[in-house]
Amino acid sequence: MVHLTPAMKKFVLHWGEMGDKWGVNRSVAQIHALLYVAARPLTAEEISETLSMARSNVSTSIRELLEWEIVRTVQRVGERKDHFEAFGDPWETMDKVIEKRRQREIAPTIRLLAECIEEAKGNPKEDKQVAARLESLRELLVQGDALCGAMRRLPRESLGRLVKAGGRLKEMLLSK
Repeated sequence: MVHLTPAMKKFVLHWGEMGDKWGVNRSVAQIHALLYVAARPLTAEEISETLSMARSNVSTSIRELLEWEIVRTVQRVGERKDHFEAFGDPWETMDKVIEKRRQREIAPTIRLLAECIEEAKGNPKEDKQVAARLESLRELLVQGDALCGAMRRLPRESLGRLVKAGGRLKEMLLSK
């Protein structure tokens, strides 16, 4: 069992609440938070004891975190149990989450919009505004996806500077 300091407990609870808002199961988010702040990789049993969660819930949640690729399995010499750890670099975690969300949400939506646009254009009874609006939405998603992809390819240091310069960048882009 891991001793949770007040700061650790506050973070784990808050991350769980945020997970709910992001569409992630609260237990999954809490386990990720615990692994992120833990001083060492933890076994599923340690996670279960520390967070007072059912072992089956921990196993299911860990599988989801492994699927998102934001937690990895670590082996320890002389031990048969798997240990788990979160990436220490929040940029790496964000990059993994963005890519998984792109694969699961953005790319399928772009494909579906293209199909809907073709159907709308091919139907003489369809109001022209339907295809136009769907095309506008698709174009926004395509451009946003391209921008996100370009930003993800930047070196971490450059991306950090870009984020910090956001306000100045806005002023520069809007100046005439």
